[in-house]
Amino acid sequence: MKFIISPAKTMNVDIDSFAPRDLPRFLEQAEELKNYLQGLDYAACKALWNCSDALAEPNFERLQKMDLRRTLTPALFAYEGIQYQYMAPGVFTEEELSYVQEHLRILSGLYGLLRPMDGVTPYRLEMQAKPVGFRCKTLYEFWGSRLADALAEETDCLVDLASKEYSKCVLGKLPASVRRVQVTFAQETGGKLKEKATFAKMARGAMVRHAAEQNCKTPEELRSFCRFGFAYSPEHSSPDHLVFVQDPNWKSD
Repeated sequence: MKFIISPAKTMNVDIDSFAPRDLPRFLEQAEELKNYLQGLDYAACKALWNCSDALAEPNFERLQKMDLRRTLTPALFAYEGIQYQYMAPGVFTEEELSYVQEHLRILSGLYGLLRPMDGVTPYRLEMQAKPVGFRCKTLYEFWGSRLADALAEETDCLVDLASKEYSKCVLGKLPASVRRVQVTFAQETGGKLKEKATFAKMARGAMVRHAAEQNCKTPEELRSFCRFGFAYSPEHSSPDHLVFVQDPNWKSD
């Protein structure tokens, strides 16, 4: 069983806490994308990133000096988004860290597919970006079936904890031999289930932590997850779609 999760836009450099174990598998492709980005002027980068000057300026400056082989941070500790905060990898035990190294994979617009301890450098490139003047019109086209093929080599069961933007680059390309398990964290409103982004990100990160703490080996073992008022709902679930519904009376501390 492997989990897939999305990256985060906010990243940091930490070369003191943990040393990377490996370089990313698709480093050659990442270098091609980096070279393309470094050939763009500021206005083109800002348009590609679709962000404000406050974000574009430091990212553009960082891009000019980007080196994919030096001053690297393990991917699991480089991303700082909500999902990673609630996964809290900084307090994993050695056994839990070994678990996520084996079972967790991070999807990335720049790097394609990352193991938790692969060394990365901060970047900005979302999977849904459309690189103008590049040999491919989209990153989905660029990555093609590479990421799905790589995952299929590693596992026959994939648990999707990624956003649709990222899972899209994998799920439709997996061979039929790989079981795909979707996980939904929802709230019931007016008789309908709706997923709220912030709670979903919190729960996805916490589920990875739960799986590591419990040494989960199958999707069925994930049903015991219960944080932030979420509990497994047999009524709304199927074998390949685990639905967790939040208690409407739950309140954060």
